[in-house]
Amino acid sequence: MPSATGTRTVVSRRLIVGLEIHVELATRTKMFTRAPNLAHPGNFDAAPNSLVDPVVLALPGTLPVMNREAVEMSLMVGLALHCHIAGHAKWDRKNYFYPDLPKGYQISQYDQPLCGEGWHTLRSGRRIGIIRAHLEEDTGKLGHELPGGHSADGSLVDFNRAGTPLLEIVTAPDFGSAEEVVAFGEELRDLCRFVGVTEGIMQKGHMRFEPNVNVALTLDDGSEVRTPIVEIKNLNSFRAVRGAIEHELVRQEAEWCATGREMGPGAKSTRGWDDVSLETVLQREKEDAHDYRYFPDPDLVGVDVDDAWLDRIRARIPTLPAAHHARFSAWGLTEKDIRQLLDDPALATWLCEGHAVAGGAAEDGYALAKLLLNNVMKLANERGCGPAALGLSASQAAGILALRKAEAIGAQAVDPVLAALCGTPGTARQAAERLGVLQVRDESALDGWVDAAIAGNDQAAADVRAGKMAAIGRLVGAVMKQSGGRANAKDAQARLLQRLGNGS
Repeated sequence: MPSATGTRTVVSRRLIVGLEIHVELATRTKMFTRAPNLAHPGNFDAAPNSLVDPVVLALPGTLPVMNREAVEMSLMVGLALHCHIAGHAKWDRKNYFYPDLPKGYQISQYDQPLCGEGWHTLRSGRRIGIIRAHLEEDTGKLGHELPGGHSADGSLVDFNRAGTPLLEIVTAPDFGSAEEVVAFGEELRDLCRFVGVTEGIMQKGHMRFEPNVNVALTLDDGSEVRTPIVEIKNLNSFRAVRGAIEHELVRQEAEWCATGREMGPGAKSTRGWDDVSLETVLQREKEDAHDYRYFPDPDLVGVDVDDAWLDRIRARIPTLPAAHHARFSAWGLTEKDIRQLLDDPALATWLCEGHAVAGGAAEDGYALAKLLLNNVMKLANERGCGPAALGLSASQAAGILALRKAEAIGAQAVDPVLAALCGTPGTARQAAERLGVLQVRDESALDGWVDAAIAGNDQAAADVRAGKMAAIGRLVGAVMKQSGGRANAKDAQARLLQRLGNGS
């Protein structure tokens, strides 16, 4: 593509992306006050401006008090991302005006954040650098519609979100494609959910992604130019992340060819993403750090992190998604099944507990995962609840598998036993005994069921005698019906073939 001057032509392009990710921490209260936190599950449906107090509204005479749990949650994420943890961190005021920012500044961290350089290895094997992860408070939220969707004469402000603990994770510009950015975003969401610091519901803004995008253009004379960096604000879906980055790759090259404008001081800008037109829209020129006039917050003491405190926090970190992914892959599960398990940390933990009870072999893990993803999920859908609400313990589920492996129950008995165990104490065997579905291995009883099945299915019996083995299924089904599901299907088939002259 020729440039604006017509003297230089683009022969190749290389995408460069860094990420800023804002994670709302699910503490019970807000960052610097005891007001309830909108990001906590108990407050998701709070009415507008109901989660406020004098500190949130920045009324005269109020002072902030740091939320210790928010600091510990941030350190857990930092440790999981292999970040250097600061021995001392401080709070700074980031000064700018916006209607949803009550104080006229945001309490954040500038030059001494809690978590410094770290890294995360994608499942593809690519390592993404982490520059920092700093803790701050969220702003409020502006709306432009009245309840019911009617247009408002002006803008409405809801301060419920203001003061929410917000962990901002900043990556190095290590991404070379939109696919890598989305993969990192999904893996980071999994990590934060497993560590237990956020619910990670994108639609509620629990995680917001802001890609910083520019393009390196190689020209026909061998030189390289870089387009101005664009920060795309507040993306809360991976579809939007992918679409915005791919759009910018094309738009920035076209803009350079039209204007020749390159990266330099004051060249940064912010853009929003339009989900309807599927394009980015200019919002404003981007401020540099000095424009925010950072200075240490005089109302807050710093945070000193000693080794003993850090050891206690490290002990709280559970098995992380990368380890679960490797384990589930070794069991032979598909990527689709693994994705479903990692979407809910409770499911992955439950599955690993049951695997240990079942014996610890790969085949046990695979069988238990299929029981969870198929039978348990089906029952949960029928009852209109999540799988955790069923009240089925991992050891009870492992007991069902043990009965199946020992051929003590048939396949058709799995769902009834599963339903009987939900929300009740006792073992799978006890439930099977109550339901009368334990398989009977009594030969005289089996002979009676086989005789009745042959007598009631003359044509199928004749077909089997004639070598038409497809008919054996009808006869086995008849035996199972006669026995009320208590016969062993393999034993029944062997006895039928023996009786009809096709057995050994």
